[in-house]
Amino acid sequence: MDTNNDYFKERDILYRNKLNDILATLPDFCYEYFVGIEQKYSILTRVGYARDFYTFFYFLTSQIPIFKDILITKFTLTELNQVTLTHLEIYLSYLSMYTNESGNICMNNEQAKLRKISSVRSLFKYFYNKGKLDENVSSKITMPKLHEKEIIRLDKDEITDFIDTVDNGKGLSKRENSYHKINHKRDLAITTLLLGTGIRISECVGLNIDDVDFEKNAFQITRKGGNQVILYFSDEVRDTLFDYYLERMENDKVDENEKALFLSMQNKRITVRAVENLVKKYAQIATPLKNISPHKLRSSYGTQLYRETRDIYVVAEVLGHTDVNTTKKHYAAISEDIRKNAANVVTLRDE
Repeated sequence: MDTNNDYFKERDILYRNKLNDILATLPDFCYEYFVGIEQKYSILTRVGYARDFYTFFYFLTSQIPIFKDILITKFTLTELNQVTLTHLEIYLSYLSMYTNESGNICMNNEQAKLRKISSVRSLFKYFYNKGKLDENVSSKITMPKLHEKEIIRLDKDEITDFIDTVDNGKGLSKRENSYHKINHKRDLAITTLLLGTGIRISECVGLNIDDVDFEKNAFQITRKGGNQVILYFSDEVRDTLFDYYLERMENDKVDENEKALFLSMQNKRITVRAVENLVKKYAQIATPLKNISPHKLRSSYGTQLYRETRDIYVVAEVLGHTDVNTTKKHYAAISEDIRKNAANVVTLRDE
């Protein structure tokens, strides 16, 4: 299978430009940091770090008296060396709710606060390891304690209800039904593929026609970090995917240079937002009490795979987790099933 990476190249260029735009608002030494971590982190992660750094330096120059007369772009490593543990503790409190430069009120939950302070810690660690800071004061801060949230996923019956809703459109409004008639095969193919393979939404929208091999029930995707892997799908997934594929190939309104498999109503590559919206639309009917997103469809697949295989490493490999601990975190709750079954495995006396 020959794969075309145009989508991912375009996305990469977009985010690189975004990173450069944010870097222009940060202290000069941040450029050195981003050069140093380029091989370790994806462009999406680096853009996230850059945004977090701007929040941090805006806090220092607007809230901490000794830094108030300094422009963010003029902030130096000498000033960074003057940041104390108390400053960082104030910053952690500040992140709960603050007013940004545009006058908007921003609030962060525990997870967001942890990410933002982790970004800052990576900055201090980097320059401390290079001998440009006297100490890594950020290593002393007490990190926010995360309370484990229940992982939302669809159970087997709910998956059936969800797919049935996508298939028959029952429960949709009159306006939604008019779109359903047009996009029925596409929506069914997308949701079946997400639920039947566990691929990420970015991997789904990035699929090209030539990435799919219907003879082998396989398709090639580009994982995080740019690695290309081949995944396989069931005959059930193949049926819906091939049905849409035939419709897609017969669409004479599509530009001959458009290689995307899944198309919008404008006959262009479908966007991540569009897939998020269509999943939400059907989920609100099929499972109104659960806030279902494409990522939760991925979790639903992982759950079903774990229940069938009882092998966390298989789940990690298929889902593309580089660290099996990530997989364990999401599917540890299912281990209760194993413990329940184990209770009847060992007998103490013959009946």
